[in-house]
Amino acid sequence: MHPWLRLVRVGNVLTALAGTVVGGLAARGAGIPSTSGFWLVVLLAAASTAFVTAGGNVVNDVLDRETDRTNHPDRPLVTGAIGVGTAKLGGGALLVLGVGSIVPVALRAPLLLPILLVAIGALLGYEFFLKSHGFSGNLLVAFLTAAVFLYGGAAVGNVVAVIPFSLMAFGATLSRELIKDMEDAGGDKDRQTLPRLRGFGVATGIARLSAGIAIALSPVPLLTLLTPWSIAGIMYLALVVAADALFVASVAALPERLHRGQTLSKAGMTVALLAFLAAAFR
Repeated sequence: MHPWLRLVRVGNVLTALAGTVVGGLAARGAGIPSTSGFWLVVLLAAASTAFVTAGGNVVNDVLDRETDRTNHPDRPLVTGAIGVGTAKLGGGALLVLGVGSIVPVALRAPLLLPILLVAIGALLGYEFFLKSHGFSGNLLVAFLTAAVFLYGGAAVGNVVAVIPFSLMAFGATLSRELIKDMEDAGGDKDRQTLPRLRGFGVATGIARLSAGIAIALSPVPLLTLLTPWSIAGIMYLALVVAADALFVASVAALPERLHRGQTLSKAGMTVALLAFLAAAFR
């Protein structure tokens, strides 16, 4: 893979882009629309999300390059495939593009700009201040993931409809972040992460609780947005049950088999994204 694709973590970027589109489709709830107006706003919002996610990942690697020598020695800034100065310029440019992408539709979807500015502020606050303070940083990352769906809903003027999806994403992301911190505990010597401060037992308990909250919230769309016996309801139920099973498996063996837990959690989030898409066909 090209070093820049690895630096921006293209998989995460595409997931964030897809989350914004899914949020917009689920909020609108009328299948796949053919109107150009809808796609103009949603795709610009999705591009904005992708740019900001990519820029945030670059900033993360610039600031984490010393710990990455232990935890992720193959990262492009550690290997020298990309220079630090070049990465700083690229990360800044990506964040600027993220804001610039929604300028053409800022008046049409007025909630986009405030949500984006809060997200960028939170992202930079995490990278420069909260990341080394453990659990508060985990909460902020979970908020940023949840905000992707709110952003998609804001693009079509219906944030309320996607709040359950955002809350589920928050719980699942928080669980995965704690699993990642446990996996990286050996190299995170300059970070006061929850596993290092309180031990793996506490981190495991909160990871399980967070996953449990996401699972407990998963029936809410069936009660508020979807008709359970409709095609959309059946699609959602089947997919969300599969996602919930993956979340259960991701925390079942903790604090052992951490890499497996993180992989299962990420798979669960991918399946959950497909479940959220089912709500678009209600």
